[in-house]
Amino acid sequence: MSTPTIPVTKTTHSNLANFNMNEIAFGKHFTDHMLVADYEDGEWKNVAIKPFSPIALDPSSAVLHYGQTIFEGIKAFKNDKGEFVIFRPDQNLIRFNVSAARMEMPQVPEWLFIEGMKQLINVESGWIPTTPDSSLYIRPFMIATDPYLGVRPSLTYKFMIILGPSGPYFSAPMKILIEQKYTRATPGGVGFAKNGGNYGASLHPVELAKKKGFDQILWTDANEHKYVEEVGVMNVMFVIDGKVITPSLERGTVLKGVTRDSSIILLREMGYEVEERNLSVEEIIDAHKKGVFQEIFGVGTAAVVSMIKQLAHGDYLMDFDPENMPIANALKLALHEIRMGRKADKHGWMVKI
Repeated sequence: MSTPTIPVTKTTHSNLANFNMNEIAFGKHFTDHMLVADYEDGEWKNVAIKPFSPIALDPSSAVLHYGQTIFEGIKAFKNDKGEFVIFRPDQNLIRFNVSAARMEMPQVPEWLFIEGMKQLINVESGWIPTTPDSSLYIRPFMIATDPYLGVRPSLTYKFMIILGPSGPYFSAPMKILIEQKYTRATPGGVGFAKNGGNYGASLHPVELAKKKGFDQILWTDANEHKYVEEVGVMNVMFVIDGKVITPSLERGTVLKGVTRDSSIILLREMGYEVEERNLSVEEIIDAHKKGVFQEIFGVGTAAVVSMIKQLAHGDYLMDFDPENMPIANALKLALHEIRMGRKADKHGWMVKI
């Protein structure tokens, strides 16, 4: 089908002129407009771009009671050629609809997700920052809106996209605690989906770790707390004896990250051996004691490549020098150069707006 032109209602009071692009934090600032759409009677309708504002929800709306909600995170940039580009939004659409299927929610078509995103960013292109480590963060999400207190899939939904100029998610290298009690996801659960409940359940154990002086936790498997899975809200990569190892997706408890996939492709092209497999805490500690555990870093849309300076398992501490992480730093540079148009985008990852 042809891409419909989405009606736009412009704000009469833009905040852009008074916004300081040199002082932006992640997730705290939002642009003037948003995209909204309603799912009713088996189809998407009422699609519009309108001024950013609160939305009205019935107190009995299903999302408020049963957590039927999913989201994605994507980034747009202004490259060195002055072009506005989005990093791999097609992969986010695929994952969004995988999440929707798991949560028994409707599929969102490409014209609404991708083309709607492009049209919204065109309206808000002045909000794309150009300061180092900054971007325009894109948050598509869907919520169940049925005013009904019964545990069943909603019949109505609202899909929205909001935007915000953002700085780095983590401004400094992190200290990480390996989790030995709480669980992020279980086989057969929703760990592979970007469902809001995954993140709500993580807040308490993370706060406990922060009280001990750590920034985040490294999640482990639900059965034995033996194998590592994700670090905070990111995928994680280890360099052991020159080899890059990242947890496997096969159990369905690790998110299929777009930055994870991109990193694996780039690292292999750079000549590094990359393994996707189960990695135990015992193997990690043993490698550290032998002096062959060389690097650890998180990869994700928000953080891109985030250095880890300390990993702890109980009282056993493993320290790292973020300045001496050649693989992590090379990966971070390679991703940045592709996004800025300084390096050939041979995989077609950058989508022009």
